[in-house]
Amino acid sequence: MPSDSSSASALSWLLTFKTVATTLIIAGSGAGAAYLLGAPAPFLVGPSLAVASMGLAGVAVSVPPLLRNVCFVIIGLSVGAGVTPDVVESARQWPLSFVILGLSLLAIVLAGRWILQNRWRFDPMTALLSVVPGHLSYVLGLSADTSGDLATISVIQSIRVLALTILVPFAVVLIGIETGTSLAAMDIMTLPMFGVSIVLSFVGGYLLNRLRLPAAYLIAGLVWSTGSHITGSIDGTVSPYVAIPAFITMGALIGTRFYGVTRALLKRAFLAGTTVTLAAFVISALAAWSVSLFIDTPLSHLLVAFAPGGVETMAAMAISLNADPAFVAAHHVMRLFILTFLAPIMLGLVRRSAGPADSP
Repeated sequence: MPSDSSSASALSWLLTFKTVATTLIIAGSGAGAAYLLGAPAPFLVGPSLAVASMGLAGVAVSVPPLLRNVCFVIIGLSVGAGVTPDVVESARQWPLSFVILGLSLLAIVLAGRWILQNRWRFDPMTALLSVVPGHLSYVLGLSADTSGDLATISVIQSIRVLALTILVPFAVVLIGIETGTSLAAMDIMTLPMFGVSIVLSFVGGYLLNRLRLPAAYLIAGLVWSTGSHITGSIDGTVSPYVAIPAFITMGALIGTRFYGVTRALLKRAFLAGTTVTLAAFVISALAAWSVSLFIDTPLSHLLVAFAPGGVETMAAMAISLNADPAFVAAHHVMRLFILTFLAPIMLGLVRRSAGPADSP
């Protein structure tokens, strides 16, 4: 007879499988509905909305870490496949764009913190960590060592990612830019090369993750794909039959962040999160427009590159919206790099201004 522990383990595995399967079915249905309705970036927008809605309704939703990391690697490989000699040549114009990106990040953090402190009376630490537009796990890691309200920070950061996932594609359409993924029109890398790329990128992502590098698996896939395409050792991109399910899973992952959020917490955080997200979007859009005056890059590409959304999400969105994926990814990786130094400095300033009474 099976032991009680083995029976409990089997039951736990079955429940986990059921939750994940339910999540992916909801995400796939949302993607299909968004695609039929002609929504921009349907394989991100549809799943994120569908899964978030069901999660808020109390349906258990989840994406396991292994599946999440594999999807991040696939997105990284897809982005790196867009690096060509022309992209490398145009990269000489990027430093100016990076400087304006850094200034826009500072403006986003200062404006968002001011709004949360003066309009919603958030304490300084919670206000700051709620508006740092970095990798969510990095921000929550910083939050755990402070006196900030971890639950509120998590919800507002999740609202930022979800709102920008929806807002950016529609903004690109509204300014009159033609969108549409070009994955199907590109050469596809061979199955053996894809297998090698997945394995090596996953190992690289594991090592980078051990070093606590944000977006480790995406960066590993991006670096491997970029290097192998520049050297000519690999040709072609990831098959749409692999990339599109990865995008759908990415959208599902965004939506799962809202599972378990109470109505009281959502009510408190929703208006505040939406307001600071809109402010961040306006600042980033103005920064993107100012860069477009100096470098020869379409405004649609700049808008996706400067939008302070999730780095994996925006990398996938670049492909979905037919923007330059290498340009977009470079800016979002640079955003993480800037915030790696900027966020701790600003946290230190807030701690010193708050005094010992507010220390954790």
